[in-house]
Amino acid sequence: MVRLDRAARSFLLAELVAGFAMTLTYFFKKPVTINYPYEKGPLSPRFRGEHALRRYPNGEERCIACKLCEAICPAQAITIEAEVREDGGRRTTRYDIDMTKCIYCGFCQEACPVDAIVEGPNFEYAAETREELFYNKEKLLANGDRWEPALAANLEADKEYR
Repeated sequence: MVRLDRAARSFLLAELVAGFAMTLTYFFKKPVTINYPYEKGPLSPRFRGEHALRRYPNGEERCIACKLCEAICPAQAITIEAEVREDGGRRTTRYDIDMTKCIYCGFCQEACPVDAIVEGPNFEYAAETREELFYNKEKLLANGDRWEPALAANLEADKEYR
């Protein structure tokens, strides 16, 4: 009986017909893929991408050179040098991140008391040489200026969990 059933299935190509039926059902469903370079998938507000240094709305740098991010970085990717300002406060003269060492743990962002260093939504920052992945203060501030609306929105969305 089992042999007859197998022979009938083979002769009538039941598996082939079932496969075509499955293909036909997916043919009329909405595609789940995206056209990547032109369409971007959704990102969580907690996504940790390219680093950025933020500024206050008046244009002043947020970083107060407390060096907590440098101390907490497990990969030792952050280097900070500071000087005293005329008003008695501190400011950074050098803020470097070696992105080849960075493990994107987010500890620098969590340790910062003034939300100066953040990891933003940018995940498209490939480089051709290693030197391009050594971020200095100017590059980090430029990233912050470019991504400020998205950075502020992400921090606001994540505020209740901090």
